[in-house]
Order: sequence, then structure tokens, then C-alpha cells
Amino acid sequence: MAENTEQNEVMINMQYIKDMSLEVPHAPKVFAKLNTPPEIGIDLNIDTTNLGNDQYEVTLNLRINANTKDEPLFIYELSYAAACTVKIAEEQKEPLLFIEIPRLIFPFARQVVSTNLSEAGLPPLMLSPVDFAAVYRSKKAQQQTNSKEAAN
Repeated sequence: MAENTEQNEVMINMQYIKDMSLEVPHAPKVFAKLNTPPEIGIDLNIDTTNLGNDQYEVTLNLRINANTKDEPLFIYELSYAAACTVKIAEEQKEPLLFIEIPRLIFPFARQVVSTNLSEAGLPPLMLSPVDFAAVYRSKKAQQQTNSKEAAN
């Protein structure tokens, strides 16, 4: 019986802030309006880039908008990335890159957001955990819908 010498390997080589932006357009007067919780909107996207030789970059893109009753409180954008080595079967790569790697790096991105907002004089924001499997399924469903519409 032949041995399977092919080794599966998944390794996060490094994590880093790729891009970050924080705007508080009406500072300092808006700080006086923090007596009520702001309305928060969060958009999350995941991008992957094949860097060659089983190397990939996975990027969590977060955009957070917070508004008081009558004006924006802050606009925060973060692209938090991981450089990874991924040596697994081809059919397993996409779920790994869009579900498992984001799940592993999300707590670090969440900490960056909370720390940055606190240091800017804003209330800290602890992002809720994300179901990356549901995000992946939603993205796949949207891609199927778009391809069906393009075919018609």
C-alpha cells in the first residue's frame, strides 16, 4: 500500500493592518452628544489574494459608521490582513480562506477597532462575533444570483 506523502499545511505567517482610517467630522462638539448610544452600521467584506507558491493574503475589510440623532459621530475603516501558507486540497481552499482564516484573525481586528476608538476619545466598541460561514454562504448565493441575471 502506497503512503500518502502529501502533507496538509495551514499557517498564518503574519497579521497586519493594511489600511486604517478614522474620521470624527464634528469633533469636539459631537462629544457633548454622547449621552445616548449612537446608531452603529457595520459592513464587513473579505478579500483573498493568491500570492503564488501556496501563499495567500486574506483581508477583513470593516467599515463602521456611527451617527448621533442629527449628525455623524465617526467613520472608521479598517483593512486587517493575514499572510498565510495554505497547502491543502484545492476544493478545501475557498472555505478555508473565506471562513476559517477570517474566524482566526477577527478577534485581533476587533481589538484594533476597540483600542483605536478609545484612544480617539470615543466609547470603545466591542464588535459582536461574526458567523463567517453564513457570510460565505451569503456571498456564494449572491454570486449565483448575479451570474443567473447576467445569463438572462
